[in-house]
Amino acid sequence: MSQYWSAVVRGLTPYTPGEQPKLANLIKLNTNENPYPPSPRAVAAIRAELGEDGARLRLYPDPNGDSLKAAVARHFERFGITPRQVFVGNSSDEVLAHVFQALLQHQAPLLFPDITYSFYPVYCGLYGIDYETVPLDQDFAIRAADYQRPNGGIIFPNPNAPTGRALALGEIETLVAANPDSVVVIDEAYVDFGADTAIALVQRHPNLLVVHTLSKSRSLAGLRVGFAVGHPDLIEGLERVKNSFNSYPLDRLALAGAVAALEDGEWFEQTRQAVMQSREELSARLSGLGFQVLPSAANFVFARHPGHDAAQLAQKLRERSIIVRHFKLPRIDQHLRISIGTPAECAALVAALTDILA
Repeated sequence: MSQYWSAVVRGLTPYTPGEQPKLANLIKLNTNENPYPPSPRAVAAIRAELGEDGARLRLYPDPNGDSLKAAVARHFERFGITPRQVFVGNSSDEVLAHVFQALLQHQAPLLFPDITYSFYPVYCGLYGIDYETVPLDQDFAIRAADYQRPNGGIIFPNPNAPTGRALALGEIETLVAANPDSVVVIDEAYVDFGADTAIALVQRHPNLLVVHTLSKSRSLAGLRVGFAVGHPDLIEGLERVKNSFNSYPLDRLALAGAVAALEDGEWFEQTRQAVMQSREELSARLSGLGFQVLPSAANFVFARHPGHDAAQLAQKLRERSIIVRHFKLPRIDQHLRISIGTPAECAALVAALTDILA
């Protein structure tokens, strides 16, 4: 029935999400999910909001998400953030979609790395945004100087995905300061695993917007909560798009769970430290097997083995019920992106690779 499609739909190349197989006894290291459960306080808050009979679900949630905006502001109060500088949405993907439409749709091309989150070109196709990709250097690092050219906006993840490499905060500020007439968006989905947040720069740069998700470091991928922090003028632009699209993007359970998760600093610190420790141990063990592993500040590693084809390695791991991510893309088709699992899952991965390589 594609005869009814619009011209826009016909021209789209949709984003391909990570595989979510329904198999038993699977070690799933392909979608960067947190291996640890969310804060018990978040789970308790969701149950309390639901109540015994679920009667509150008959009522609409707060369309502004004021409780969550306040919780985000409290979490970043060391940077002087106020609720007026916070936007909330149904996952960082939805927040990013509004960012592309509200802030990045201009005459000059949008700039982002040639190896990065593959949703960016999808958004450009959906909203008719011209873009140019900026090559990472030979070590897969972002160079701030490469973005000092005419543009209608700049966006990249920090740490970058799928490489895991982080750009230092000083380099980010240099890039933002060099582009005062463009919005610079830093997508910090993985920042809590080893990088410095650019929210520290928001008060000095009105053209800077920083996007976060609770899917990774807060273990709430199933709840779909994201937010952005920036100058109130940027936030107002996002609110105008959101309220022209869906006034109620976050349900009552998501708001309750997200607020509680942000307030449980002890659980957050405990689990993120566990992930970072496992990442360093896994990187060392992969290196010991002959893999070349990029330095990662995320909850995954990006690695290649010079003596073995990446696609074949991924297939042989799958045959052993271990799934990792392989991208059939230029420059990185010989790399595997491996999410950090529990210590037991990482040990099973290493054992399987040892057997395969032997």
